[in-house]
Amino acid sequence: MRKKLTLTVDVEVYEGLRKIIGPRKISKFIEELVRPHVVRPNLEAAYAKMARDKKREDEAMDWAESTFAEMSNAAE
Repeated sequence: MRKKLTLTVDVEVYEGLRKIIGPRKISKFIEELVRPHVVRPNLEAAYAKMARDKKREDEAMDWAESTFAEMSNAAE
């Protein structure tokens, strides 16, 4: 669901946004800038979703094992 928000900015800021971002893309640009500061992800659900990805988990395990092996060999 979308909500309309009215912002007041200096004319130079507005003109810069229209020139650089584009007149029909300002809302998306501002939302993408602000989102990480106001919307916190549900990390537990995100990690659970990643853990269900068998291919990703296999690749992560292969990477971890090869890194551990390389570090063990370097220590000898």
